Amino acid sequence: MRSAALLENVVQPYAWGSRTAIGILQGREVPTPTPEAELWMGAHPRAPSMVVAGDVRISMIDFIARDPAAVLGAAVTERFGGTLPFLFKVLAAETPLSIQVHPNRSQAGDGFEREDRMGIPRDAPHRNYRDTNHKPEIICAMTDFTALNGFRPASDIAALMRQTASPALAGMAQRFEDGVDPRSVVADLLRADPEWCGRAVTEAVGYAAGGGGDDPVFHWLPVLNASYPNDPGVLCAMLLNLVQLVPGQSMYMGPGRLHAYLQGTGIELMANSDNVLRSGLTVKHRDPDELLRLLSDDFSAPSVIAPEAADDAVRCYATPAEEFELAVIDLVDDRPFNGDAGTSLEILLCTAGAGRLENVGLVVKKGMSVVVPASAGRYCLTGKGRFFRARVPSR
Repeated sequence: MRSAALLENVVQPYAWGSRTAIGILQGREVPTPTPEAELWMGAHPRAPSMVVAGDVRISMIDFIARDPAAVLGAAVTERFGGTLPFLFKVLAAETPLSIQVHPNRSQAGDGFEREDRMGIPRDAPHRNYRDTNHKPEIICAMTDFTALNGFRPASDIAALMRQTASPALAGMAQRFEDGVDPRSVVADLLRADPEWCGRAVTEAVGYAAGGGGDDPVFHWLPVLNASYPNDPGVLCAMLLNLVQLVPGQSMYMGPGRLHAYLQGTGIELMANSDNVLRSGLTVKHRDPDELLRLLSDDFSAPSVIAPEAADDAVRCYATPAEEFELAVIDLVDDRPFNGDAGTSLEILLCTAGAGRLENVGLVVKKGMSVVVPASAGRYCLTGKGRFFRARVPSR
């Protein structure tokens, strides 16, 4: 199979997912019976896509394994050991995800080996490292999208805490006014006495629910507390930059950056990893000591990435990631897009309208995705619609 083929993809039913977003994208009846959080496109062992061409149906993992150089491209095969280095997703958050951080590659490798030596099963709920890879990622908004990303300036955090007039937070506000490293405050929050934490959350949420404060984060404190009552993550929200993306804008997340996605639907592209350390807003396993060890000392403000035009039809989102490149292709009736998958496997997802891959006569409608192996080479896409493209950059 050396030409483009359709993909059948797994929908992950995590509790924070939407009952409408992915269903509407795929043209299914909504609301769906259960939340649908993520649509996975790729070769992750937990949920590989199925490659479908006529009567042939094969998992993406086996599709690649049969001839890695032909499917991935020779250079990609050599660089990444014959495996697809990225995972492509649609993420649909109805309620907030956990506040979390991802390891760098060295930390992931060391942590994975350490937990193997400790005899922790790789599927154990309390395991931190499920693979040896790092997990840089980009999220591109399809709807208005709200996230937390990186620490605010200490003076801003102190001002927010003072605004709440919370006696419990007064000492913490003073520490920020004194210029303390915010990572040390996160450490204290994660290890805080539950009684103190409950009191601090109640006071901060009470202020926010009463209509106090102009900062948009105050809207979110009652929302977060409703889902995770008295959780230290509610207070962590005041420490982090609140970012509000409009459709088409994106944000890159490197290792060590504390972040959370709060609400919205987006296209997510990441290294093919499932390594996550959580600090709050979750019932899943937390390891405060390990999370704090991973936190970066990069306190820079988050940057919102707009796509850069590559040609008349294609706009690319620039990131430093070596595993992936995200682009958006806009088709109009009289302007075909001529692509070339010669150096890397590509996955194309149609999010509006429809297109036709002329080389193979394959019609791709909204909600459908296709894989174009490197051996397919040049292809022509016609129609009227929007496609997101994931591939490995040539650099």
